[in-house]
Amino acid sequence: MRVVVVGGGVIGLLTAMECVRAGAQVELVDQAGIPSRLATSHDRHRVVRALHRGDPVLTRAAVRAHAGWLEVERRLGTRFYHQVGALTAMPDERVPAELELLRRAGAAAQELPAGELAARFPRVRFPAGRSAVFEPAAGAVLADRMLAALAGWLRGVPGVRLHPGRRATRVGPAGGVRLDGGSELSGDRVVVAAGPWSRELLPAALGADLTLYRQTMLSYSPIPSRDAWAGTPAIPAFGTPHGAWLMPPVADTPVRLSAASACREVPELTDRVPPDHWRNQLVDQFRELLVDFDPAAVLGASDGYYLADRAGGGPVLARLGDGAVWAYAACGGMSFKFAPLVARALADRALGRPPHRTGLAPVDQPRELAPTVRPSGGAR
Repeated sequence: MRVVVVGGGVIGLLTAMECVRAGAQVELVDQAGIPSRLATSHDRHRVVRALHRGDPVLTRAAVRAHAGWLEVERRLGTRFYHQVGALTAMPDERVPAELELLRRAGAAAQELPAGELAARFPRVRFPAGRSAVFEPAAGAVLADRMLAALAGWLRGVPGVRLHPGRRATRVGPAGGVRLDGGSELSGDRVVVAAGPWSRELLPAALGADLTLYRQTMLSYSPIPSRDAWAGTPAIPAFGTPHGAWLMPPVADTPVRLSAASACREVPELTDRVPPDHWRNQLVDQFRELLVDFDPAAVLGASDGYYLADRAGGGPVLARLGDGAVWAYAACGGMSFKFAPLVARALADRALGRPPHRTGLAPVDQPRELAPTVRPSGGAR
């Protein structure tokens, strides 16, 4: 079987790997390089943790995804996962329920009361009345290194052809992908995983159900030194109204800072340079959250994009027509941590196998759509 994968981000690359391991031939195309530096998943590092507050289904899925990342790391023979831990701050009274949620999911965790938070992490100011749940096995995936290792693995496998710098302009219902310049890739199955560019290749009815989001992030120098930040975990939630989060310096990466409040709906993809308003909003937030925060140590600010289901805010998987085309149409801003599970399920469906369950309802219960596609346009 020949599978054409459109998209050189984490879902596209991992799906290609799963298809190859099952014996399929793979054509992988992206409008940028492979891996694609334009992909939503292309970043210095990303957090992988289990706790999804109040949601036992997603928490169990995240535990399985953690094991999936360790398996991918072993398969590639490249270290990219660093278990720095993850710290989720919340009101004191919420901690017991979240600890029980993690215990039932099989994830190790411990409570850190407010006094211990201040003693263990003196560089961070948590809001009053906040304790935290600490997950010692959680950590950071060095995303750029992992994507480069995945692309290198695929280059070395017979039966794989990579097509960097080629833009997909149309996906046919029978498994053909038209490229810029008029050439076409043919396959028995097509997987579209083109991130925020996906809706340019999808039926208009599906594209209309997707919302495009743009989020601003800061890169921050670990001052006064990296040693001073040693032992700082990922903080996916400070417990602030703005939804502030932090990724610590790992290996040679900077600190990464952002907040849910820096994410907004936009009509289209443009540049990645954030307006001053969004950069300054984050600077003001972290001036209050980090001890000795220095705006001059902000190394830069950048914007990323992702698509989400307009109704539910999560990911979207759709089967077009009789199943020759599978589209991971939207990541919902949450796909990276679950990528090993999503990619395996996508590969299963593309190859006609019973799919592994992910625990993500939109992936386990895909939409069924007529095979009509946009006549032209362009994506990866």
